[in-house]
Amino acid sequence: MKKGIHPTYYTDAQVICACGNTWTTGSTKKVIHTEVCSKCHPFFTGQQQRILDVEGQVDRFYKKLQARQDIVDSQKARESAKVSPERPIAELALGNRPTDALSKAGITNVGQFLAKLGEGEDAVLAIEGFGRKSLIDLKKKLRQMGYELPVGAEEAAA
Repeated sequence: MKKGIHPTYYTDAQVICACGNTWTTGSTKKVIHTEVCSKCHPFFTGQQQRILDVEGQVDRFYKKLQARQDIVDSQKARESAKVSPERPIAELALGNRPTDALSKAGITNVGQFLAKLGEGEDAVLAIEGFGRKSLIDLKKKLRQMGYELPVGAEEAAA
């Protein structure tokens, strides 16, 4: 062993726990401070259900989990609202004339329009003030938003 390169070894080093327990051992430090010992550790005391929460780490973890769940829930709500049949026709920004024509016919939301469109294009074109261009624009806008059009909606009037 080389001389002068090794640290000083103390055979009577004092170990002090946060709970107040002390004992002596051999170490290169004269005094050692610990947070947990065999007198206060949950494994040795039988209190394994007790969680040592240092500076609120467990609470912060649960807050992060809750925040993530809130974000996921809000995304799901936005996705379902995007294709909701209760969405007002006025939100589609078709223009005043087609929107007014549909509201006079009693069609105020997308679900009602899709039901009318399910009867066929002729039923929708029979609405006074609602023409073929308005129908094409509305169908295009609904497809872009993710709505599925009824099967009868693809038939063209002769």
